[in-house]
Amino acid sequence: MKIAIVGVSGAVGQEFLKVLDERNFPFDELVLFGSARSAGKEYTFKGKKYTVKELKHNDDFKDIDIAFVSAGGGTSIEFADTITQFGTVMIDNSSAFRMDKDVPLVVPEVNGEDAKVRPRNIIANPNCTTIQLVVALNPLEKVSHIKRVHVSTYQAASGAGATAMDELVNQFKQILNKEEVTVEKFAYQLAYNVIPQVDVFTDNGYTKEEMKMYNETRKIMHSDIEVSATCVRVPVVRAHSEATWIETERPISVEEAKAALAAEGNGVILQDDPANKDYPMPLFVANKEEVYVGRIRKDITNPNGLSFWSVSDQIKKGAALNAVQIAEYLIKENAL
Repeated sequence: MKIAIVGVSGAVGQEFLKVLDERNFPFDELVLFGSARSAGKEYTFKGKKYTVKELKHNDDFKDIDIAFVSAGGGTSIEFADTITQFGTVMIDNSSAFRMDKDVPLVVPEVNGEDAKVRPRNIIANPNCTTIQLVVALNPLEKVSHIKRVHVSTYQAASGAGATAMDELVNQFKQILNKEEVTVEKFAYQLAYNVIPQVDVFTDNGYTKEEMKMYNETRKIMHSDIEVSATCVRVPVVRAHSEATWIETERPISVEEAKAALAAEGNGVILQDDPANKDYPMPLFVANKEEVYVGRIRKDITNPNGLSFWSVSDQIKKGAALNAVQIAEYLIKENAL
């Protein structure tokens, strides 16, 4: 088994190394790729030093079985044929191919089998907020079909990469030191603020991030589910939160929902004891693998409505881990 990481120097690329180590992913050889700027850098993994190779249009992928790609949509589009031409399975973390009909969009806990049918040898990793949402929705869908979802996200700086996390931390320092605040990664200062915009706006008034949640959820769940999202950036370094309301075909009781999430919720941790102030929070979910769900309650305005709160680490489950789990599924199913 020979694997590659493309874009190893970024936040998700570094998380790939961590996740591969933590899960003791089976491989014999690892190759690291990056931009011309990153080429030549050295990273130590499992006691061995690896030098980053520059990503080029050549035959470097000839013997590589799986490539974990997190280098941006433009790079994914430009190099997809180069990466896959010799049979390498490209697991892509960008949005470039997610809605292509001939590219499966996969969350292993929900639709792992879709990864087996990949005409272009590309598998798309969904958007982080979508992954978190569908992992929580899937066990509830098994109880009663979900017709409609309203979701508000509280997205950490990590969603915009390592430099964004650094910028948020530096902004707090600059404010405390009464210095001028540096604003580069976001439209406004994020420290002591929330920004009701993630990605650019589309013609219908929703942002691209919000429309990703609508389109990707339907594709992953093979469902006519309707999703209306409001995505908000909050001054948290790592781990996204979501306040979710669902409408089902028949009423689901709180007890039914908790039982389903506990028993059928693959990748879910039920953390729901409000009497003891026990519920998911980014501070405690950062670096965890699962989607944490709590504050489950009936919607008092709709008999078929249910509300809940979830938190998940965007860099881990929302990016690197999900991609590695796709690869693990393919190996387990002998589907490479």
